[in-house]
Amino acid sequence: MNTTVPHTDILTIQLAIAAVLLPFVACLLNLFLVKGQSKVSGWLSTLAILGSFVLSALVFSKVWNQPALHVQQLWFTVGTIPVNVGIWLNNLSVLMLLLVTAVALPVHIYSIAYLKGDDKYTRYFAYLGFFCFAMLALVIVDSLVLLYAFWELVGFASYLLIGFWFIREKAVLANKKAFIMNRIGDVGLLIGILLIYSHYHTFDLITLFGDHNILSSIPADKTWLTFTGICLLMGAIAKSAQFPLHTWLPDAMEGPTSVSALIHAATMVAAGIFLLGRVYPLFTPDVLTIIAVVGCFTAFMAATIALTQNDLKRILAYSTISQLGFMMLAMGVGAYSSALLHLAAHAFFKCLLFLSAGVIIHEMQHLKEKHNLDIDPQDINNMGGLGKFMPVTFITCIIASLSLIGFPLTSGCLSKDGIMVQAFLWADGKGWIYTLIPVTAVITSLLTIFYISRLLFKVFLGKPRITQPVEAHDGSLLFKAPMVFLALCSLFPLFSSNPFEYEQSWIYKGFAIAVHIVGSLDYHTIVLLSVNVLAIPIVFLTYRAYVKQKVSFKTGLLFKISYNEWHIDWFYHRIIVKGVLYVGAIVLWLDKNIFDGIIHLFANIGVIIGKLTAWTDKYIIDGLLAVLTSIIKQAGNFVRGFQTGRVQNYLLTMLLIIVVIYVLKTFI
Repeated sequence: MNTTVPHTDILTIQLAIAAVLLPFVACLLNLFLVKGQSKVSGWLSTLAILGSFVLSALVFSKVWNQPALHVQQLWFTVGTIPVNVGIWLNNLSVLMLLLVTAVALPVHIYSIAYLKGDDKYTRYFAYLGFFCFAMLALVIVDSLVLLYAFWELVGFASYLLIGFWFIREKAVLANKKAFIMNRIGDVGLLIGILLIYSHYHTFDLITLFGDHNILSSIPADKTWLTFTGICLLMGAIAKSAQFPLHTWLPDAMEGPTSVSALIHAATMVAAGIFLLGRVYPLFTPDVLTIIAVVGCFTAFMAATIALTQNDLKRILAYSTISQLGFMMLAMGVGAYSSALLHLAAHAFFKCLLFLSAGVIIHEMQHLKEKHNLDIDPQDINNMGGLGKFMPVTFITCIIASLSLIGFPLTSGCLSKDGIMVQAFLWADGKGWIYTLIPVTAVITSLLTIFYISRLLFKVFLGKPRITQPVEAHDGSLLFKAPMVFLALCSLFPLFSSNPFEYEQSWIYKGFAIAVHIVGSLDYHTIVLLSVNVLAIPIVFLTYRAYVKQKVSFKTGLLFKISYNEWHIDWFYHRIIVKGVLYVGAIVLWLDKNIFDGIIHLFANIGVIIGKLTAWTDKYIIDGLLAVLTSIIKQAGNFVRGFQTGRVQNYLLTMLLIIVVIYVLKTFI
C-alpha cells in the first residue's frame, strides 16, 4: 500500500474498507453460523449496515469537498501488464457510499418485520448483505477491472434477490430475464473497458479520470472515443433500465417489496448513473447527445406506461425507469450535478414509495386471506379508502409522491427543477430540434403528476372497493419508523437551505465538473411555475376521474399502447426471441438434414472406399501376390529339378542352353 499517504488519510481509507466489509461479514455469518429462521440474522445484518452507515458518515465528513484519497498496490501481472488494486475516495465515491448505506438501513429494519416467518429468513439477509457489499465496493474501487468485477457481483446478487421466492415460476422467469438483459449491457461495458486499455494502456480510474488525467495529454480519434463511449453507455442502459433494455425492471417486482425498494432506490439501478459519472470526461458531444435522447425518450415512454397500469408495484417500477431517464437526460445535457442531486433525492422518496406499497400489499393480503377473497392484493382497483385506516402510510406516501412530482419544499423540486432548467439552457440556441428534449421532459413531469395522483386516489381515497369490512393498519414500529425517516429525507432541508434554488444545494456545489450553462431566458421561474400551476388541473381531473368518477377515459388506441407497455415485450418475444428460436430451428434442420447428411455421405463414401480397398487388397493384390508366389515356387521347383548331382545331366542342360541361345541369335 502507498506509504506516502498521511496516517489520518490511511485511517479514513480503512474506515471506508470496513464500511464495505461489514455487510459481507454479516452475509458469511448468516450463511454458515445462523440457523434458517433465527431472528438473530435480521438484527445481525441490520447492525452491520448500521455500522457501515456510521463509518460511511465519518468517511464522508473527512473527504467531502477535500482532496481525493487514493491508495494502490500491485494485484497481479499478466505478462508485462500490471493490474493494480486500490481505493479511490472522492466526492462521488463518498456520496454513493453514504447514500447506499442510508437507504439500506431503513430497508433492513423494514425487512425484519416484512420477512417475519419466512422459511428463508436467514438466507434473505445473507443475500441482502452480499448485495450491499457488492454495491459499496463498486463505488470505491479505483480500477476498471475491479469495477467490472463488482458490477457483475451486483448483477448476480440482484439475480438471487429477485428470484428469492424461487418456488414461484414468475420469480424464476424474472430473475433470468434480469440476468440476461444485464449481460447484454455488460458485453458492451467490457468492450469499452478493453478499448480504453488498448489506447491508454491502463485500467486505473484515477489515471484516466482523476484531476490530472491523461485524456487530454494523449489525443484520441473522435470516432474511436465515440464508439468507446457508446459501449460504456450500453452497460449503463442495461443496469439503469433504459430503453431498449428496460423491460427486466418491471418484472423484477416478483422479488420481496423490500428488495424492490433497495434495487430501485440507491443500489443496482443507480449503478448505471454512477458509471456515467465515473467515466464522464471520456464522453464526446455526440455520445452526450445520445445519452440525452435515450434518457428523454425513456422518461417519457415509462411515464406513459405508468398511466394505465393497475399493479401497484409495476406503476412504481415504471416510475423508477422514468426518473432514471431524467438522470440520464441530465448527464447528456451537461447537468452533471443535477443528475447526482436527483439520484440522491430519488433514492429516498422512491424507497419510501416502495416500502409504503409493501405495507399496503401486506394488509391487502391479510384481508384476502381473512375473508377468502379472490383478488390480487397488488391491484389498485381492489383498494380504496385505505387512507383513514393507514394514516402514517398515507401521509408518508403523500410526501414521497410530492417529491416525485417536484412539488415545492421537497427534494424532488430542487433536483427536477435543476434538470429541466439546464436542459432548456442547453437547447437554447441549438435549434428547435434540441428544444424537443426539455419540452418532452416537462410533458413527462406532467404525466408523472397524473399517474402518481391516480395511484394515491385509487389506493387511499374514495370508498373501499371490497364489500367486506376493512381492518387495515400501518403495522408495527419496524414498518413505520423507516417510512417516517425516509419521509423526512424527502424534504428540502436535507439537501438545501433554500427550497427553490437548486444551485444552493450542497450536492450541486460539491461537483466542480458540473457544466454551468448560461442562457438568455429565466427558465428557472418559467419551468417551476408552469409545472406547478399545471399540476392543479391535472390533480383535480384525476380526483374527479378516480374518486368522484365523473370523468371517463376511453380505452382507445393510445390507452391500449400504454396498457400493453408499448408492446415492447411482445416485440421481444414475438420478433427477437421467436426469431432466434426460428433461426435455431433452421440451423438444427440444416445440421440434421444437410450437414449431417453431407457428413453421412462422406462417411458412407469412406466405408464404400474402405470395402473396395479391402476387396482389392484381398482379391487383386493378395491374388497377384499368390500367383507370383506360386510362379516363383514352381520356378524354384523346376530349377531345383536340375540339381541332381549327375555330371551328364549338367552337360546336357548346358548343351540345350547353348542350342537355344544359338537358335535365338540365328533367327533374331
